[in-house]
Amino acid sequence: MKNRRSVIAVTCLSIVVSMSQFARAEDKVKNADKVEKTSKKEAAEKTVEVDLKGLKLNVPVSWKKEEPKSKLRLGQFALPGVKGEKHAVELTVFNFGGGGQVEANIQRWVGQFLEDDRKVKMSRGKAGEIPYFFVELSGTYKKPDGPPFQQKTINVPDSRMLAVILPVADRGVFFLKMTGGDKSVSAQAAAFRKSFGGDASGEKALELK
Repeated sequence: MKNRRSVIAVTCLSIVVSMSQFARAEDKVKNADKVEKTSKKEAAEKTVEVDLKGLKLNVPVSWKKEEPKSKLRLGQFALPGVKGEKHAVELTVFNFGGGGQVEANIQRWVGQFLEDDRKVKMSRGKAGEIPYFFVELSGTYKKPDGPPFQQKTINVPDSRMLAVILPVADRGVFFLKMTGGDKSVSAQAAAFRKSFGGDASGEKALELK
């Protein structure tokens, strides 16, 4: 009887030890996952300052600065997209002395999407003391195809555009436009606002006259 109790006790002790070891191993895996996720998050949030003719942008290191395709462009970036979405994400920056009227520029952006499935959201906010106008469009994008003077476009469904008009004193008016697949551009919305100091929580709805 004593031997039987001893065997049971040893067996129970072995089970307890095994469970303890399993728990420690599980904790190690969880901690490793936590560290990996934290590292990825930190990497995603890491930014670098880019100066474009006086406009300073803090962009994620994953945004690849490219040589502008047009002389009209002050700068351009290629952005990473969401897995499974084929439409490339591009950010272009322009700068003009006057820049034209805010309404005219917004209407021009709106016209770059087919009316049938187009959705538009407009707002205004402040990046520090600098006012800005923010436009978000989704639907079928009439993507430019070839040199601008040819005015050729191709229809690209499931697209999204984030565009900003940013007037900077003594620097003229800056225009930032991000285009690409709907999900990919949406995923970059927070980083886009952060790049120029925008604040979504402080924005107010904008209605054109």
